[in-house]
Amino acid sequence: MSKALKARRTALYVPASNARALEKARLLEADIVILDLEDAVAAEDKTRARQAVLAVARNFAGRECVIRVNAAATPWHADDMAAAAESGASAILLPKISTAEDVIAARVRAGRVALWAMIETPRAVFNALEIADAGVECLVLGANDLVSAMGGRHRADRANLQAAMSATVLAARAAGISALDGVHNALDDTAGFARACAEARDFGFDGKSVIHPAQIAPAKAAFSPSLDEIAQARRVLAAFAAAPGKGVVTLDRRMLEALDADIARRVLARAGL
Repeated sequence: MSKALKARRTALYVPASNARALEKARLLEADIVILDLEDAVAAEDKTRARQAVLAVARNFAGRECVIRVNAAATPWHADDMAAAAESGASAILLPKISTAEDVIAARVRAGRVALWAMIETPRAVFNALEIADAGVECLVLGANDLVSAMGGRHRADRANLQAAMSATVLAARAAGISALDGVHNALDDTAGFARACAEARDFGFDGKSVIHPAQIAPAKAAFSPSLDEIAQARRVLAAFAAAPGKGVVTLDRRMLEALDADIARRVLARAGL
């Protein structure tokens, strides 16, 4: 399966210092669990959180388990990377990066564990494609840090983030990898969350970062194809399967090309099929 062809509709951040949240996350239906050693963990709890990650990372078998480490400029980064490399996690999420060189430096410490990258600095937005091409498997928009770095303010319509959203998705698509939208901070704003998910889906994101269990189901629904879309995708792939070696086939008196087969595969992948 392509790095971009996975069901990554929901990615739940879980503070690695919160034992109760770690246990509860095992029962939740997020496609991805991100064990957070960075923003969600106080400085005095960093060591304990790192030890907790080593103990629980393998408990999420069957789902992608990603560890967000502390940034390279912090005193915790080297130990976080060493722990993540032996944790059994699916990937390591790198925060506060700006260039491809940041990814390359992390690759040395990561061993065989895949790397993901946060796009949350102004320089990272401008370097999104080179970061994607440096060998990461997913780009994750870090809206909170980016707005702060811009000196801006959060807007309900996210108009001030749309350039960064496009840059993130376009870089991911150019590199053939996934892209996840940033978090929605207002937990009681269900209507706003629904709008944010719909907007992110329209931009082309594969899924949404979430920070509360209540956000999982609506995000998953927003990024999942409908039953009609799934049925049509299967018909398209069946038409190509029935004509092996052909680059163009006909279905319902409509000409289909290889691009349509790729779209159909992405639809089924979004559905987890």
